Amino acid sequence: MITRRCFCSSAPRPWLFVGLGNPGDKYKGTRHNVRLICITRCLMILFFVAFLSFVGDAPLLLAKPQTYMNLSGESTGALAAYYKLPLNRVIVFHDDMDLPCGVLRLQDKGGHGSHNGLKSVIYHFRGNREFARLRIGIGKPPGQMDPKAFLLQKFSASARERGGSGSNLLATVTDRAFGPLIQ
Repeated sequence: MITRRCFCSSAPRPWLFVGLGNPGDKYKGTRHNVRLICITRCLMILFFVAFLSFVGDAPLLLAKPQTYMNLSGESTGALAAYYKLPLNRVIVFHDDMDLPCGVLRLQDKGGHGSHNGLKSVIYHFRGNREFARLRIGIGKPPGQMDPKAFLLQKFSASARERGGSGSNLLATVTDRAFGPLIQ
């Protein structure tokens, strides 16, 4: 278990990767939880090798908050505050309907883009938007489909083939991104 004592002032500050999503089996495999799939993949890569991972000399914390999406900031803000992390050491993984399914975009800062989970995170970071986010494309709802219903829908077989569920594209990306960290 990682404790606060691991992060004394002379040691490098840790990185915090947070995957926003909804807890519980009801939401497992849905578009809204695609970032949890990515964080889980990171956990599998990193923690099958070691219990504590590092980015260079800095510890890496991977978090899957157990709050619902619209309340994500409660746990994310508390975790960043507990470890006294500056926001430039936080990366939030979240779904994005404005990106095609399986497309990833890393931004160093920005707004919430009408994403309620990000709104909550920004609120609990006291309005500060100076944190990185990994936007994970889930595509737009087809036709006149309600966006909320689309978010809570499980991925189709064709979306899984394109990597939307984390099985292909996200596995490749996390293998490339985190593979060098564990060697």
